Amino acid sequence: MKMRSIISRLTLFLLAIWLLLNDTLQFGQIVFGVLLAILVVLLTADGRPLQARPRRVLLALSLLAHVAVDIVRSNFAVAAVVLGSRARRSHSDFMQIPIELRDPHGLAMLACIITATPGTVWAGLSVDGATLTIHVLDLQDKEVWIRTIKDRYEQPLKEIFE
Repeated sequence: MKMRSIISRLTLFLLAIWLLLNDTLQFGQIVFGVLLAILVVLLTADGRPLQARPRRVLLALSLLAHVAVDIVRSNFAVAAVVLGSRARRSHSDFMQIPIELRDPHGLAMLACIITATPGTVWAGLSVDGATLTIHVLDLQDKEVWIRTIKDRYEQPLKEIFE
């Protein structure tokens, strides 16, 4: 039952995208869009073996709010580094952060959060999945970054996905 609802929602989403891209509601485009959407969903079903099972929707909304605030703050911080005086040099560097998050969906969300935040980039995950490597444009204090990633992002993602 759940898979059927996922397939129908994805099919409707793909149909809507098709119609928006074609900027039409002609009968032929609707029929072709439905057939194309069903075909894409069926052909890609094996590529999605893991289904996300997020919990704690209110925590997810809170995390989204934290991320939005952090993105705005980071935009200003990056602008200050880029437009700042030459006397103030940024301390760009890679750093390793030990992580406990193992759910692939949670890790994907963490990668999106880190990379979407200006001044930081997800650079890799160790083979054993225990160490995250990120690049920080203006790295002043590694401990602050470790606490931020672990407390502000990793912990809520663990509660949502694990």
